[in-house]
Amino acid sequence: MAARSEKPVDPRRPVAPWVRTRLRTAPGAATVLGVLVLFTAFLAAGFPRAVDAYETRGLRHDLTAASPSRSVLELTAPQPAPGPDAAREAALRPEELRSVHRQATGLLPEPLRPDRGQSAYGVRTSKTLEARDSWLPRPNALRPRFTLAAQSGLAEHATVRKGRLPAAEGQVTASAKEVQAAVTAATAKTMRLDVGSVVHVAAPGSPELAVRISGIVEPRRPQGSYWSAEPTLRTPGLQAEPVSPPQVYWEAGLLLAPEAAPALLGTQGDPQLYWRIAPATGHLTAQDVPELTDRVASLEGGPGLLELKTIAGDNAALATDLDALLASYTTMRSAIRPVVAVAAVGIGTVAAVVLAMTGGLFAARRSAELALLRARGGSLRGIGGRLLAETAVVVLPAAGLGLLLCVLAVDEARLPFAVAAAGSVAVVACAALPVRALVLHRRPRAYGDRDDLVHARPGRRRTVAELTLLVLAVGAVTALRRRGTSDGGDHLVSAAPVLVGLIAALVLVRLYPLPLRWAARPAGRLRGAVGFLSLARTGRSPAAGALPLLALLIALTTTAFGGSVLAGVADARDRAALLATGADARISGPWETVALPGGVERAVRDAPGVREVTAVQIEHALALPPRPNDIGDPLSPSLVGVEPGSYTRLARQWRIGAFPADALRTSRDADGRPVLHAVASPGVAKWLGSGPHRIESLAGDFTVEVTTVRTRTPAVASAEFLIVDGARLTHRAPTALLAEGDRLDGKALRAAVAGSGKNLSVRLRSEERAAFTDSPLQSGAERIYAAAVAAGAGYAVLALFLSLLQSAPERNSLLARLRTMGLTTRQGRQLLGLEALPQALLAAAGGMGVGWATIRLLAPGVDLTRLALAAAPGLAAVDGAALRTDLWSLAVPAAGVVVLAAGVAAVQAWWAGRRGSITELRAGDMR
Repeated sequence: MAARSEKPVDPRRPVAPWVRTRLRTAPGAATVLGVLVLFTAFLAAGFPRAVDAYETRGLRHDLTAASPSRSVLELTAPQPAPGPDAAREAALRPEELRSVHRQATGLLPEPLRPDRGQSAYGVRTSKTLEARDSWLPRPNALRPRFTLAAQSGLAEHATVRKGRLPAAEGQVTASAKEVQAAVTAATAKTMRLDVGSVVHVAAPGSPELAVRISGIVEPRRPQGSYWSAEPTLRTPGLQAEPVSPPQVYWEAGLLLAPEAAPALLGTQGDPQLYWRIAPATGHLTAQDVPELTDRVASLEGGPGLLELKTIAGDNAALATDLDALLASYTTMRSAIRPVVAVAAVGIGTVAAVVLAMTGGLFAARRSAELALLRARGGSLRGIGGRLLAETAVVVLPAAGLGLLLCVLAVDEARLPFAVAAAGSVAVVACAALPVRALVLHRRPRAYGDRDDLVHARPGRRRTVAELTLLVLAVGAVTALRRRGTSDGGDHLVSAAPVLVGLIAALVLVRLYPLPLRWAARPAGRLRGAVGFLSLARTGRSPAAGALPLLALLIALTTTAFGGSVLAGVADARDRAALLATGADARISGPWETVALPGGVERAVRDAPGVREVTAVQIEHALALPPRPNDIGDPLSPSLVGVEPGSYTRLARQWRIGAFPADALRTSRDADGRPVLHAVASPGVAKWLGSGPHRIESLAGDFTVEVTTVRTRTPAVASAEFLIVDGARLTHRAPTALLAEGDRLDGKALRAAVAGSGKNLSVRLRSEERAAFTDSPLQSGAERIYAAAVAAGAGYAVLALFLSLLQSAPERNSLLARLRTMGLTTRQGRQLLGLEALPQALLAAAGGMGVGWATIRLLAPGVDLTRLALAAAPGLAAVDGAALRTDLWSLAVPAAGVVVLAAGVAAVQAWWAGRRGSITELRAGDMR
């Protein structure tokens, strides 16, 4: 029988596919790597998308939360030039105004888009007209003044509560003597108007125009641009004449029919044509800010304005504060970005180190396999390619899935940066195992080579590299202390905490074996071998131990830095809220200049939760006596009259400019006249100098002498103040109440105050505190730092776990050998615990020390004011916001490292005791 022919086997074709075989052999390791890459890629891709998202939300919030009078684009034109009345009246007709409005909105360049529902146009009196009717309210005997506006779209933006909308009877001309108008319900209530009321308005020395109230309306969206671009049309307000003492009068608005606009030409109110274009914000992103700023500038004084003038007239002008809002947003974003970058660099470094440690763990577990391949002639290129392929099969899908989950979780953000971040994670994860394996096996190794510090001594190259990193760290810290975080483009500054942690890790790795070896000598003289063995083995730990220690130190440093940022922000907000109110609650009248009604103090004392009430009398813009030969502007401080006992207790409790009650005593001069001792701000004390001075104020004239200087006081947030005993003032009339209590109920407190007087405001410290977190820019940055703290703690735990897991086989083998020599189970547990404890204590103590040192070093250069306070720094009542060491973020992660190390050692000892010595000791095993 003929032999059966067989196909020749191609020697280049492997018998079994490498990647499939490896994945089937170690599915657990592949799963762990995939989960780690998935989580890391999700975080890496989430950071740029989260930053984009909260910056975009911050932009939209700033534009929508701003007063419409600031964000609206108002195109105005003066009344038509003198000429035929018919031509001037035609320019004010609704048809002409509507045509200009349609063309103007069409000329807006991208990304500016009009919000047509809140935009309006019409004619208004640019100068208010006095009402001659005596039955209208007249505080201080001053006549009320009205703004007349013939605005489009009243029917769409208001609901008629009584009467009907105004109409024009026939064709209204400039000679009209009477027109119809509607008023809002708030205007009708305050100005005592009703349907059928007739208001006679006119400028001084000009004929009257009778305005008959045809209806009372209720705004549908009172906070929208239609009603709030000119708030007087919606709600009347008190205005003050520039005299001393202030004289106030009412100012309100009357809404005419658009067809009645020509009647305004017959008044002396200087009629003005206007087109108010409310900008739409729903489509804007943070990346549109530069282009949006250029477009607004063009409309205000560039080519865009020239185009608008072609349709609205040569004298047309466009006014808006939108550019100021964008500038404020850009300033806040520029101040927050560098602070957030510190967290990003720290967590990114820790994640990269943990991925490298994972590759190192896999390389160590397969050291024998790779050494055998090298001994049998395997090339570095071939081995590296196969390791890269088997890693990429797991890493790339995991990174892609992490990116996908991030895109689904965080919307309204750019994709390219997220793809680049997830791709970077994939590159590091794919390269970790091949690079580590090629470095270890760049030349064939004898099986069982030692890799501890006895064999691997630090070389010159390592010394040079460490010195280079030391120089970089010193330079980064110095730059951050000098310049602060204002230079957002300097990434070396953002890496300062990481560099400090890196230097500390390298120094500790070099130094910590020495004390352990010194301690091992006396331990060797003891009867037991456990202490000596643990110290000796820890003192000769593997040379690769720098990587786990680096990960732990950077993770703990980043966690501590993030905790200090959050603590500093919280402290600044608490301080600013307290300075804004002066106590737990503040009750005052308009501008804190009107005396409070008599029963308000009793009502506040009886309110639930109120513990103590301090009454103060405040007079702003106090006139100080001039100094001789002084050409500077005089100070205008706030005069504060207080009851010394209760006010000093308040200041002492809140630690705001505390002083003894005796500082407000009254003495007598040489003529026997009373001299009030006062507490003053540094500026007022310097202005007045030493000795008594005569002060003239609305509260009465008195002689004062400054005896105590303080920089802050609870009663006023202004920097300049003068505090005296209120009982010594001639006209004693408290204008504000400072209430203290636990968990004050704002609703109940406002209800109690409302029953005692009108136009009283109640401000709670808790509400002021919550107002500082309104901006999504701030809350988004805080969430980034909170996530950085959590991720740093998680990566620290993972780094410790990987470090212990890498040396677990060697420790199990040692324990098995020692058991054959008589080591008991209890001694084995003690040995593993004592061996793990020094490294854990080193990492914990080093992390706390480096974190504390990093905060102390960087605190002078990090200003958290923009991150902490919603208002601009110049408007905030707090002197900056600095980093503050947070003991919880320092101690809790460090304690967790020690507890986890002890727990892992205990579990490993228990598991090794169950396996037995035969399982661990095999012939030919050189562990």
